[in-house]
Amino acid sequence: MVVASSFALAACGADSEESQATSSAPASSAPVEQQSATPRLALSYDGGILVLDAQSLQQVADIPADGFIRLHSADNGRHVFVSETGGFRVLDMGTWTRQHGDHGHHYTASPTMTDMRFGGEEPGHVVPHDSRITLFTDGTGEVDIAEPAELLRGNAKSSEYTVPEPHHGVAVARGDGSLVVTSGNEEARAGIVILDKDREEIARNDQCPGVHGEAAAAQGVLTFGCEDGMLIVRGNEIQKVPSPDSYGRIGNQAGSEETPVVLGDYKTDKDAELERPNRFTLTDTRTGQLRVVPFPASYSFRSIERGPNGSAVILGTDGALHVYDPVTATETRKIDVIRAWTEPDEWQTAMPNVHVQDGIAFVADPTAKSVIAVDLVTGEKQAQAELPRSTIELTGVTG
Repeated sequence: MVVASSFALAACGADSEESQATSSAPASSAPVEQQSATPRLALSYDGGILVLDAQSLQQVADIPADGFIRLHSADNGRHVFVSETGGFRVLDMGTWTRQHGDHGHHYTASPTMTDMRFGGEEPGHVVPHDSRITLFTDGTGEVDIAEPAELLRGNAKSSEYTVPEPHHGVAVARGDGSLVVTSGNEEARAGIVILDKDREEIARNDQCPGVHGEAAAAQGVLTFGCEDGMLIVRGNEIQKVPSPDSYGRIGNQAGSEETPVVLGDYKTDKDAELERPNRFTLTDTRTGQLRVVPFPASYSFRSIERGPNGSAVILGTDGALHVYDPVTATETRKIDVIRAWTEPDEWQTAMPNVHVQDGIAFVADPTAKSVIAVDLVTGEKQAQAELPRSTIELTGVTG
């Protein structure tokens, strides 16, 4: 139940093109018009997905799902991609805005799993960027590129490309029709390739061992992590930025359109089965300056996010949210949220994680079976709710 007061989020609807149509996917209840946009959260657990109202943290739905699943926001205000054994399915979160002239009409309905599907065996990364959503399937090497507006119409139409060899990779489609995609195979990953709209090679960099993860910064600049640094993609130019350590792995990154600085993790023990890092990186994509910043605790790959004005947000194993200025790397706020915790040995195991939406950080704590909402500007806890299950992953939509 909710144990703190609910709060108002400054939620925004989808843009005019995307929000002119409501999804034709079936819903289990008739739409109800609301006074304002209704943001919602999705939290996965072993056997399903909980959907919560992001303002009150009250449960809206409990949707069954088989196997270990992962969640990825479509960044269109309404949908979440669910990674299942056989590909990506689209979850309609049942909240959307329809633009009508100079104003919008806001609606809610019951969340439902749609029939829209993408990819195949071993679905991997999902990247919303430049009004496109790029889905990479590790097991087959398929790259699906969908448009958010088509999802809102209930249409699973996508363009496709298949990499030469399947691998655990990622791809990013850009507004000019080009595609940036990782290169490698099941044994090793070497770097990235830029392909034009006809999928002819424009540029390549093979100096990024273990390439993993991506982020987008201001001005549409992209980054990809390496075991010894980072690749920065500006247009069709690729710059390799080395780590200060011979093995300095940046495997997970978080970007923001409000700043050229990308937040990344940082690991230096090549032989560790699980390294619990106590440093992170801030990389200026304009200059290529990579800064390694000490951190007062450890954190996991589910711990890094971006906050208001592009601030860097990290959920530490000390149970606190740490907020950093991305330019100066100084800590501007520390907010105690949950009890101290330890990252589990298996990455699939439930652990605390954070999702930021409209300046509010939502922290899910599987041990306490709770979710807490924190205003990152004021540092105040806005709401807290008990959950019926221990949750694993967390994302949200704005409505």
